[in-house]
Amino acid sequence: MSKIVFFCIPAHGHTNPTLGVVKELVNRGHQVWYYSYNMMREKIESAGATFVSCDDYDMEQKLTPKDAARVGKDLAFSTKILVDTTLALNDHVCAEMERLQPDCIVADSMAVWGKAVAMKLSIPFVSSTTTFAFNKHSAQIMRQSIGELFKMIFSMPKINKDIKRLQDNGYPVKSVLDIIQNDDNTHTVVYTSPEFQPFSDTFSDKYAFVGPSIRPAAGETEKTHEKLVYISMGTVNNDMLPLYHRFIEALGKTDYQVILSVGNLVPLENFSGLPDNISVFSSVDQISVLQKADAFISHCGMNSVNESLYFAVPLIMLPQTSEQSGVAERVSQLAAGLKLQKTDAQSILEAVNTILNDKSYKENASTISDGFKRCSGAKGAADKILSVCGNK
Repeated sequence: MSKIVFFCIPAHGHTNPTLGVVKELVNRGHQVWYYSYNMMREKIESAGATFVSCDDYDMEQKLTPKDAARVGKDLAFSTKILVDTTLALNDHVCAEMERLQPDCIVADSMAVWGKAVAMKLSIPFVSSTTTFAFNKHSAQIMRQSIGELFKMIFSMPKINKDIKRLQDNGYPVKSVLDIIQNDDNTHTVVYTSPEFQPFSDTFSDKYAFVGPSIRPAAGETEKTHEKLVYISMGTVNNDMLPLYHRFIEALGKTDYQVILSVGNLVPLENFSGLPDNISVFSSVDQISVLQKADAFISHCGMNSVNESLYFAVPLIMLPQTSEQSGVAERVSQLAAGLKLQKTDAQSILEAVNTILNDKSYKENASTISDGFKRCSGAKGAADKILSVCGNK
């Protein structure tokens, strides 16, 4: 029996893919501790892990929505948050790891405190990557603008100052790349297929492309029209009332059934007098909807795109971050969707009509779906983790 510790950030898109892996490990008789945040407690405990709350030790949950939107866009700000979190958790987590003596630490690629603790205590480590794996080849789809590049250069003194804080606390890191980037010697589980991963053949055999982790549907969506269009801009940066109204304007006079999920930041009272073919919800069971959908208008979070393509649903894409832009670029390369260049009602309608009427988008999405279903899934991820445990 192995003892395995997971670390993750408080984000559904990063937590959900790991839950099937946790269940697989527990079902095989291994012990799993999962360090996360109280908002994730129920789903983590349901997977069979021992939940350990980080809320009392960490400042991350005190970020405002505006701050949260900066993470991933502003490298200096992101580095400060990551270092603050690592040091806030340092005493508690290091003491717990000394007590537990885990055989392996599995940390989300953004939960760098897990990787940092593994480095500090020389514990075998596996990176859990819910986005694409990145190296110099795959990074081509995440091209930075000149403005972003200059911004990063000017922020380097701040970044190096924060890295020095880690070094002063015994963490063997030389630069920010040590904590935010995996090399070919880092054992890594990637929740996508080799076919969908850009330049998958350039990664070492320490990378396991296990495919997306798709949970069962929680219910059943009723399809009332021949074509169903699903719209969701994710669970984080989704305060987009004017855009939602343009979606309604664009699709309200069509013969399509439209399900619009707007999140908790936009009150449903803003959607009175809806056309009969459009339903608006704060949240839906996305898996249930995608099982019936014919097109998905999405922000292109990796989790949403994986789920959409798993069910062979082509995408109309409106990315909001550089990571999402990279995912959208890959979908475009494989012709399983198209990017929404303008967000006026006419452009939205034209994009939806193109996706629904050009069969090639559905066919290409089906090809990606077939690749996903050939992957080893949660069993393969568990095999990878246990192989690293055996290295101790």
